[in-house]
Amino acid sequence: MLKSYKDKVRSRLISEHSSLLSQEAVEAKDLETAIMHILDDIVHREHGRLSEDDRKKIIKDVIDEFTGFGVIENLLEDPNVTEIMINGPKSVYAEKQGNTELTDTIFDDEQQLMALVYKILAPTRRRVDESYPYTEVSLKDGSRVNIIIPPLALNGPTVTIRKFLKEIRTAEDLIKLGTLDKRISDFLIASIKAKMSLIFAGATGAGKTTSLNVFSSYISNDERIITIEDTAELRLNQKHVVRLEAKQPNIEGKGEIGIRDLFKNCLRMRPDRIILGEIRGGEALEMLQAICSGHKGSLSVIHANSPQDVIYRIETMILTSGVPISVEVIHRQIATAVNFIIQQEQILDGSRKITHVTQVNGLKNGQVVLEDIFVYDIERINAEGKVEGRWKATGIIPSSYPAFIKAGVNLPKEIFNKD
Repeated sequence: MLKSYKDKVRSRLISEHSSLLSQEAVEAKDLETAIMHILDDIVHREHGRLSEDDRKKIIKDVIDEFTGFGVIENLLEDPNVTEIMINGPKSVYAEKQGNTELTDTIFDDEQQLMALVYKILAPTRRRVDESYPYTEVSLKDGSRVNIIIPPLALNGPTVTIRKFLKEIRTAEDLIKLGTLDKRISDFLIASIKAKMSLIFAGATGAGKTTSLNVFSSYISNDERIITIEDTAELRLNQKHVVRLEAKQPNIEGKGEIGIRDLFKNCLRMRPDRIILGEIRGGEALEMLQAICSGHKGSLSVIHANSPQDVIYRIETMILTSGVPISVEVIHRQIATAVNFIIQQEQILDGSRKITHVTQVNGLKNGQVVLEDIFVYDIERINAEGKVEGRWKATGIIPSSYPAFIKAGVNLPKEIFNKD
């Protein structure tokens, strides 16, 4: 009986009080008043009876759903949880320290799960419905959320939350986590200051966006930074930051504004730095051309399994964008525009590490030449299943090293000495 009343209250609250629920910060007192009126009306219409304790429980449960994140609140607050995967109402997984496990968290039904979806979407300009059954948004704390609902999701509404790790703010934090060592950290900070153009690459969940976010914090406060993202998740603390986010089509399927459109527009906004949240398509060519025309120091993210795969992916994106251009010209643009590729991986024990720092060093036979500056060498897996290894310098001094000196950035040559 309680569940039936709670379902009806929740349903009417969503349909009758959307303006209240869409507020960025819902006042618990206003919400409680609305819930009490709805519940009392339902009980009266159905000639039902509720004890005071049952009434209080229904009101509290519904308030908890709409002021916080209901049954997953504890997972969001757990500092050890890095990702939450909701595969329908009865299957909730969490990633802890690189390992994914089934939790004992469940939703009452799909309606309760959809109430969470509406709660997540309320402060945003995004929606999900039958005409557009999937979307991506960011929570207020920077956590990224992917939502896909039936009929595309056969298990029921599916929500994936990649938590923004507030404790990872500086390069020192990444060093403590074992993502990289001090040499690589010093090199990347120097590269940022010397306006080198960097691409952070890796598979989903490898930590590449976190690393980009950390190292972008070393951009000078005097620079005008424009970030372009499909779903805004970067958190920069500099004063002069302009954040652009792509726009979904409206309910009639019109009005979509993509990354490529935003990138073209941002070039007219006099940026000192452009940070592209993720290269996904034809904007790859615009990015390369922008860097070649003077917008140095650009940072971006790309899904790729190796530095060589980065080149192949950019090549494919540009070739399939409809621009008439040859492979050789694409490679020439990459060689001119990109300085370094930072490859990051989630390795066997679940930890995330930068495995390659690779320079783009000109062309040979019309193809981009890649040379590793630093690599991570796995030496063994210990009895606890932890990977043991170390970062090694290959002995190659970056061809752009004179640009560091010209920019007044102190970077000792000794850090490149071969291990």
